[in-house]
Amino acid sequence: MRNMNTYIGIDLGTSGTKFLLVAADGTILSENTQTYEVCYPHSGWSEQSPELWFSAAMQGLKKLLDGQDKAAVKGISFGGQMHGLVVLDKNDDVIRPCILWNDGRTEKQTKYLNEAIGKEKLSAYTGNIAFAGFTAPKILWMQENEPENFARIAKIMLPKDYLAYRFSGSFCTDFSDASGMLLLDVKNRRWSAEMCKICGISQSMLPEPYESYEVVGTLKKEIAEELGLSETVKIIAGAGDNAAAAVGTGVVGEGGCNISLGTSGTLFVSAEEYKEDKVNALHSFCHADGGWHLMGCILSAASCNAWWSDKILQTTDYAKEQEGLEEELGKNDVYFLPYLMGERSPHNDVNARGAFIGMRPDTTRKQMTLAVLEGVTFALRDCLEAAKKNGIEVKKTKLCGGGAKSPLWRKIVANVMDMPVEIPQTEQGPSFGGAMLAMVGCGEYASVSVASQAIVKVRETVLPDRETAALYEERYRVFRSLYPALAESFKKMRKQ
Repeated sequence: MRNMNTYIGIDLGTSGTKFLLVAADGTILSENTQTYEVCYPHSGWSEQSPELWFSAAMQGLKKLLDGQDKAAVKGISFGGQMHGLVVLDKNDDVIRPCILWNDGRTEKQTKYLNEAIGKEKLSAYTGNIAFAGFTAPKILWMQENEPENFARIAKIMLPKDYLAYRFSGSFCTDFSDASGMLLLDVKNRRWSAEMCKICGISQSMLPEPYESYEVVGTLKKEIAEELGLSETVKIIAGAGDNAAAAVGTGVVGEGGCNISLGTSGTLFVSAEEYKEDKVNALHSFCHADGGWHLMGCILSAASCNAWWSDKILQTTDYAKEQEGLEEELGKNDVYFLPYLMGERSPHNDVNARGAFIGMRPDTTRKQMTLAVLEGVTFALRDCLEAAKKNGIEVKKTKLCGGGAKSPLWRKIVANVMDMPVEIPQTEQGPSFGGAMLAMVGCGEYASVSVASQAIVKVRETVLPDRETAALYEERYRVFRSLYPALAESFKKMRKQ
């Protein structure tokens, strides 16, 4: 029977890895999450050991498959945190911890690329300008600050590709994830010889790029035996987490939109043809369906709420903290800038910091909690405005990520964006998208679009309220004025 086949989607995230076992009709049969820590060796730095990912993957897969029909598993694919610099030597030993996507150490290298090389040349070579989190500035940082380690580099890969390599022995990546390295000619889907020369690396150090739904290999014998799976289980290239989440929410083809409220936040608009960002605020990347997309990324989204609740309020009962706030939507006079790790879209400023603004003696805990949710959403609205400047019209959006579980936050998004927000039946995002890519790679569906039409369902649509949306429009205008007023102060703080 068709639906007897099952597929595994792995979402390699920043704070943990999510595992899904999915039947061919989209039914989730098993799931679990393995968590791990991020290391912050210096202020603004963010690193992780790739061995943590592999260990978590093996533990998570064993738990995922416990009590399941292992013979039914046909394929494994991934969604993964983007931009991380994973470097291996000639013996396949990891040279140093991975420098993560939200690491801010490359201010100097990013400035060099954007100013000395020039944004115009970068856009011609890659379709993008340099952002501090991208991989190429990290390579330049390593060349300058860790020359002995740099000299040992034999392989450069991205986080999810490290898992694919450990599982299958295939040194590979996919076009969507590779787009965020600033080493790929996105329009033509090939490595940029010019960018390799600028970064002092050879193309032989870079993995073979595939479409996200293509088979890159099969399970190694020893991995298959340890997991109790067949060696014929296919490994499919997978995608960057945002492209995988877009697949998992059905945002494929022309004009679809997805907003993700994960550790970071993204506004993702899919397209069938290549579109270069004309305002240097968004990313122009390949999509996992074989097309392209424009994406705005803010570095801190649901992580802002976790910081506020866990670290400051010292509670993990997010729902309780949000009780009674719905009637205050659009009326709050406290603002929050969500730049805890600096900011990418649209400001491209590693110096930016988080801030509460507008507090008075009668300001309440509830108002500050609401301000955090609103501040993240306003920052995503900045990305939407950048998309509009590129001539893109977005009429509705899907919503996924941990923050999407909050009914209150859904209403805030609908009203700040002033558009319908669709909640997919399955909110698993990247891991669900990874499983769908595995299905396509194994021939279960003819294309990503066909799989999306068959599997992805909307369970709820949140509509904006006209009066509330108008109030938020006024508040957003104030929000937009705050970062420019503080930018110079943020820069001075960095130097202290």
